[in-house]
Amino acid sequence: MTSHGFLQIAVYLATLLALAKPLGGYMARIYQDKPVRPMRWLIPVERMIYRLGGVNPKQEMSWTEYAAALLIFNFFGLLAVFALQRLQAYLPFNPQHLPAIGPDSAFNTAVSFATNTNWQGYGGETTMSYLTQMLGLSVQNFVSAATGMAVLVALIRGFIRRNQETIGNFWGDLTRGTLYILLPLSLLLASILAGQGVVQTFSPYQNVTLAEAVSYEQPKLGDDGQPLKDAEGKPVLEKIAVHEQTLALGPAASQVAIKQLGTNGGGFFNVNSAHPFENPTPLSNFLEMLSILLIPAALCYTFGMMVGDTRQGWAILAAMTIVFVTLVFVTVSAEQHGNPILTTLGADQNPSNAQAGGNMEGKETRFGIVNSALWAVATTAASNGSVNAMHDSFTPLGGMMPMWLMQLGEVIFGGTGSGLYGMIVFAIVAVFVAGLMIGRTPEYLGKKIEIFEMKMAAVAILIPPLVVLGGTAAAIMTDAGKSSLFNPGAHGFSEALYAFSSAGNNNGSAFGGLSANTPFYNITLGFAMLFARFWLIVPVLAIAGSLASKKIVPVSPGTLPTHTPLFVALLIGTVLMVGALTFVPALALGPIVEHLQMTK
Repeated sequence: MTSHGFLQIAVYLATLLALAKPLGGYMARIYQDKPVRPMRWLIPVERMIYRLGGVNPKQEMSWTEYAAALLIFNFFGLLAVFALQRLQAYLPFNPQHLPAIGPDSAFNTAVSFATNTNWQGYGGETTMSYLTQMLGLSVQNFVSAATGMAVLVALIRGFIRRNQETIGNFWGDLTRGTLYILLPLSLLLASILAGQGVVQTFSPYQNVTLAEAVSYEQPKLGDDGQPLKDAEGKPVLEKIAVHEQTLALGPAASQVAIKQLGTNGGGFFNVNSAHPFENPTPLSNFLEMLSILLIPAALCYTFGMMVGDTRQGWAILAAMTIVFVTLVFVTVSAEQHGNPILTTLGADQNPSNAQAGGNMEGKETRFGIVNSALWAVATTAASNGSVNAMHDSFTPLGGMMPMWLMQLGEVIFGGTGSGLYGMIVFAIVAVFVAGLMIGRTPEYLGKKIEIFEMKMAAVAILIPPLVVLGGTAAAIMTDAGKSSLFNPGAHGFSEALYAFSSAGNNNGSAFGGLSANTPFYNITLGFAMLFARFWLIVPVLAIAGSLASKKIVPVSPGTLPTHTPLFVALLIGTVLMVGALTFVPALALGPIVEHLQMTK
């Protein structure tokens, strides 16, 4: 890697870690119901929301009541997005007169945005009206992210409370996360992005004259609509000259901001953040990429503050960062070394060229390999799913790293809230394993980890692999699944595995090379996203309720310190061991064997 590449990664990480503490401290105060002075003007707005909703945020909930409120709220959000898509042809803010969306695609998209996955089997600019994008998708970007943070805060309360049956109020946590955290950050980022050239308009699409006409040939059709053929049976071709191009517009900046900050990832346009209207400049690229990991990183410090020991938050953040940085360098190295087949054919893939050397297939030349690889690792680490390059075009090992990051359970930073509560579940498993080694009851943050917590942790850890591997098997074994794969062999298997890894871990990024907007994939991926989201949330809330009812155990000489480098190593080892044992066999059938085929 060149010094220029090292510098890009170093600046990104330094900025991210520098912002984690102030933002994390701010969020801790918000969830402790202590709004900071500059945001106190929002308190009347918060109270008005509670009055309109008939909610008393001071009324505490048990974990079952908290889970029920969460599930009901998200179910009605899912129905609202489904209805908007089915009725958009009759609703306003549809200047292109786009028709209603088919039921299977509408179901998939509604589930996707309600679960903070934002998998997209459609092209935004050719499918969704402005109203559907704003009222349906953007709203879910806010509330699905706030839902994940609410679950995390409920779990934290489980650690800090003693002998209580309640873990907070879902409606209060949801409102505070949206009003005080996501909205202000999104307004700030959207304003900056609009200044950089990200479009934000209600104007219809614009037709512009090309500087130079584009010509191509296509089969000529007869009066019956069928291609004409000459005497030899060959298609009769006609030359077409195109003098105009239609530029898709829309209120994109506002959606791009929350898609990144909320680790949603759903693009306003089909090519997502590779589109110049979503990501036009190096500064917009840096800010959007920074936003992907900003809240997940800061929540680690929030966790430390709320449990009364910031060292606990720093330890988890250190574990996440070590894995993240390692996989960034592996991905960048794989891409800069290029395609070995092209090397044998004499193609120039000089890795010393920071901007164009190595494997540039599927990447924007304005971003280059390092920024593309860094974004790919960040988006799959953070359960975000937005892309500024096509992962399908990465080398086998370069594409395997983002895929494996998802398969680790989206806990290396992960989604807003969901990544950290997933990592805390792994921490519970880690202290349990350590307790078995020394023959004593494990403890984490003063709470004994017993049979119930381990059962719930096992459910939370095992559901995503079951969804991913089961869905991939169904896709590979059925004609409906195989018919959408554009590539044969190992790469085709990787396409299916990546799709279900993305859906089964609520990431949303796409490998490409897969025609996913079919009834089979819309339905199977839709249910994969549902199971992966809510079959994890319910066990996590169950753990929170169980921990809140326990007393706090004083620290003793036999207590495992959970803020030391030893625990960081144990936590990383637990995550990697589960990920390796679960997915290495599947990876061996896809990217690993493809790499071996290319280097033989």
